[in-house]
Amino acid sequence: MRISSTIFVFIMCIFLMACTTGNQINGRSIKTANRSVSMIKDRLPTEQRIEFEVSYWTLRDSIKTKDEFLDAVDGKTPEELTVLGKEVFQQRKNSGFKAYDQYASWDQMIAKFTQDRIDQSRRKTPAPKDVANNLLYKL
Repeated sequence: MRISSTIFVFIMCIFLMACTTGNQINGRSIKTANRSVSMIKDRLPTEQRIEFEVSYWTLRDSIKTKDEFLDAVDGKTPEELTVLGKEVFQQRKNSGFKAYDQYASWDQMIAKFTQDRIDQSRRKTPAPKDVANNLLYKL
């Protein structure tokens, strides 16, 4: 009985250690980073998803070497990554980055991207290929 309880405690400890990094980005490779970002994004509330995605891709665009980028995002939580994204935005805006001239602040840029995403989901029309392959028959 004593051995089984020791084994149970050991298994629970391993299980808890394995599950603690569920909301952190795995930066071992670009593939694992993208996969973990996708999984984290799906778990985030809707209002934080776009900000998280924009932060990730802003960092990806600003850090050109793969190894430096992976070191920068490895182990980061969504909140930490968003802070880094805001810092990069402010640095680029202050240096005169053309794409950010139209935005007064980070929040304004996120609001525009959110509205664009809403507009995209409203305008979805069926693809011509899907319309041509309609299985409904006219009687």
